Amino acid sequence: MELTPAHRAEVVRLANTFGEPRRADAFITNDFFDPIHRPDRFGEVCMVVRRPNGKLLLAIKTFYPRGAYRLPTGGIAHDEPILDALRRETEEETGLGTKVRSFLAQIAYRPRSSPDGPPIFHTFAFLLDEVGGTLAARDEEEQIEDYLEVPPSELRAVADRLERLTSASSDRIGGDWADWGKFRAVVHRVVADALGA
Repeated sequence: MELTPAHRAEVVRLANTFGEPRRADAFITNDFFDPIHRPDRFGEVCMVVRRPNGKLLLAIKTFYPRGAYRLPTGGIAHDEPILDALRRETEEETGLGTKVRSFLAQIAYRPRSSPDGPPIFHTFAFLLDEVGGTLAARDEEEQIEDYLEVPPSELRAVADRLERLTSASSDRIGGDWADWGKFRAVVHRVVADALGA
């Protein structure tokens, strides 16, 4: 799914305001449904929340495989500005007040089966500094179970853990956790590169 003209124009504005993002193409196995085939979104924002101690916030949901902590993400509706989605999802998933510091990454995902085709999903990652609030999910439907803080230097290890998730079918994601984990690992590596971590 290519970006709409409105979203392409917004990406240019965001890059002008918050810095040029690291751009990456990722080739994935797309045999799972959530989130890459959900009809209510074309992509997601990734919230790289930096706490006052300099560590980054990870989260895990109640139905995830044990240990599958990751950077929080949230869907962008087809007609929703990326920045609006970032603010909404940060509030829903963390409850924290934040300030956008930089546009870290723009990732386009393509299926391995047709690498020359259009993207099927997009991730836009932003570095956010915590400026207030109390850490707690505001939306119970997010089913966030726990949070963890890690230094930026640990992001590659987080990606490694996600890539090694045991293969198991899941109705919650409409596919295999191993495929989902490899997909989720991508943004952690690209963000680590963008942060120089």
